[in-house]
Amino acid sequence: MGMVDWPAGEGPRDKLLGKGAEALSDAELLAILLHTGYRDCNALELARKLLGQYAGLDGVMRAQRASLLACTGVGNAKYARLQASLELARRQALQVLCCSDVLSSPNETRRFLQHHLGGHTREVFSCLFLDSQHRVLRCEDLFLGTLDGAAVYPREVAVRALQYHAAAVIFAHNHPSGVAEPSAADRRITERLCAALALLDIRVLDHIIIGRGREYSFAEQGLL
Repeated sequence: MGMVDWPAGEGPRDKLLGKGAEALSDAELLAILLHTGYRDCNALELARKLLGQYAGLDGVMRAQRASLLACTGVGNAKYARLQASLELARRQALQVLCCSDVLSSPNETRRFLQHHLGGHTREVFSCLFLDSQHRVLRCEDLFLGTLDGAAVYPREVAVRALQYHAAAVIFAHNHPSGVAEPSAADRRITERLCAALALLDIRVLDHIIIGRGREYSFAEQGLL
């Protein structure tokens, strides 16, 4: 049964239009994105099955393509709608952040970084390049993989910062394990990056580790 086949006033879409999106459950919101179910299973029932299988909304949205496509009733069109919703949220968060001074908008910075990095299954090292007013010039993913090896090169970070005429930077990377505590390697590479950029008079304002629904700030912990 598709969303258009729900009796008038009874479907999740009608509930959203009448009461607002905040009135809907996770299953109802997900059903709107899925749009259809399959034989003998409507979109809301499919949404509930997926939420149960992946232990909640976060699990569904983080699920890999092959895993979701293996679920009955989920095809490329549904997967594409889920991915589009994630990317729209990320871009909206970035747009809000770009209009702010990141130092006066720590919650917006973290919200964007959760959208940007939270769904990756590999470690991604990103950098927010900022102007002298601490406004975002650019966000760039610089390195992939764990930080234990020679994965992060201060020279490349410095080159990018000069290219964008950055006066300050914020580093961020994710921990796919979900634990937002810094490792010894995280601390070492932060020290190396700070030393390299100090020679260029570029401030490192923070290094934020993104875990599952939580963050760790080097600046807040007095490590910068």
